[in-house]
Amino acid sequence: MIQIENQAQLDRLKQEQNALLVLFGGENCGVCQTIKPQIVAKYSEKFPNLKMVYIDCEVLQEVCAQYGVFSLPVVQVFFMGQKFIEEVRGFSLLALEQKIEQVFTKMNR
Repeated sequence: MIQIENQAQLDRLKQEQNALLVLFGGENCGVCQTIKPQIVAKYSEKFPNLKMVYIDCEVLQEVCAQYGVFSLPVVQVFFMGQKFIEEVRGFSLLALEQKIEQVFTKMNR
């Protein structure tokens, strides 16, 4: 999972990648730090074309605010630069996986 350093880097990845998962978290967010390795472990193998990035909202507050992230954790999944999925705070990684799979299935028809 790539650590995003600035808005331009995120914008570039949204344009370059067909599928991009963005985890908005914080170093002091216990849930964020717990799900981060779980997301990588669960989704890397199942979705090899899904690029995964992490934004530390304690460092990049303006980027998080621009994406409407005011509580943590938040996962946003972009396909072809458009946001298709957003999960906020208490969410199931299995349900998120199923939503990602649905979009990939529709895109590959």
